[in-house]
Amino acid sequence: MKLDAIKLGLATAIVSAVLWAICSLLVAAAPAGMMSMSGSMMHADMGNMRWTLTAAGFLTGLVVWSILSGVVVWAVAALYNRLLG
Repeated sequence: MKLDAIKLGLATAIVSAVLWAICSLLVAAAPAGMMSMSGSMMHADMGNMRWTLTAAGFLTGLVVWSILSGVVVWAVAALYNRLLG
């Protein structure tokens, strides 16, 4: 079964944008809790760090992560389809 690489990439970009927005809302609402959770996820002590959440940073991250994730998944699907023959 071949995948529609463009549609899968677009769906991934949309889901990434939604996840970025949710994550940003959580950082704004509970910065200390999110910093602690991020530190735990990376096995790091991030207690002395701070979040910098600006509108420009939010929009830049939203665009960059959405495009990057969409392109990566498009490339994986396209390669998958080629390997199928």
